[in-house]
Amino acid sequence: MRHPVVAGSFYPSSRESLLAMLAEFVKRNPDERIKACVAPHAGYMYSGKTAGKIYSLVPPAETYVIIGPNHTGYGSMVAVSTDTWSTPLGEVEVDEEFVNAMPKVIVDMDETAHRYEHSIEVQIPFLQYAHDNFKIVPICLGMQDEETAREVAHEIITAEEKTARKIVVIASSDMHHYLPDRRCREADEKVIESILSMDVSNYYRTIYGMQASVCGYGAIAVAMLYAKHHGCKAELVDYSTSGDVADKSSVVGYAAIGFRQ
Repeated sequence: MRHPVVAGSFYPSSRESLLAMLAEFVKRNPDERIKACVAPHAGYMYSGKTAGKIYSLVPPAETYVIIGPNHTGYGSMVAVSTDTWSTPLGEVEVDEEFVNAMPKVIVDMDETAHRYEHSIEVQIPFLQYAHDNFKIVPICLGMQDEETAREVAHEIITAEEKTARKIVVIASSDMHHYLPDRRCREADEKVIESILSMDVSNYYRTIYGMQASVCGYGAIAVAMLYAKHHGCKAELVDYSTSGDVADKSSVVGYAAIGFRQ
């Protein structure tokens, strides 16, 4: 069992308080055309409003493939979990058939990378609030280069084709970190433009050229590649910074992006 590690800090540990907070953020209006998305993973008081905007649109699926960066440095560099995940809203099982259908050329089955990592955990209560009867495939990225992103996307697409699952890919990432609010917004605008272009190589040139502090840039690239395979276009659904609710002198940016067919 993968027990929650940021309940009580990033989001409420009480089921009732968590449901009340999610009810403020998520106004369900699912869009079946959405095949993938980008959602932030900060504390809900900072990024929950923006995350809620995309989760309001994410459609029902059999399996949600959630890809997040490895902030801790523990475990394999590209790690999928097969443990059951628990949150204050209950337990969610991993789609082991989907995991088994992945070629696992680059993806390792490893729980250590997930044990203390928050980037995937914070997405699950949003899914539990908005949907019933689903499974997840959590993939944690310690390597986020373009080649790795392409290989991970290939593994997901291969498993999707083998299992014929209806899936949605969720990239967990915040945008720039610890800049003054105006500078953060300007820097994020450039990165978001490169995501909306759906040109993954150009996106990486932007990330590297700016030395962007976008923590889940590889996860975003996987979602872009998966979405491009399915003929999707990208749309910015919402944007905010932590400066909207806290000090503007040093903020983190949050983007909600949908990839629609």
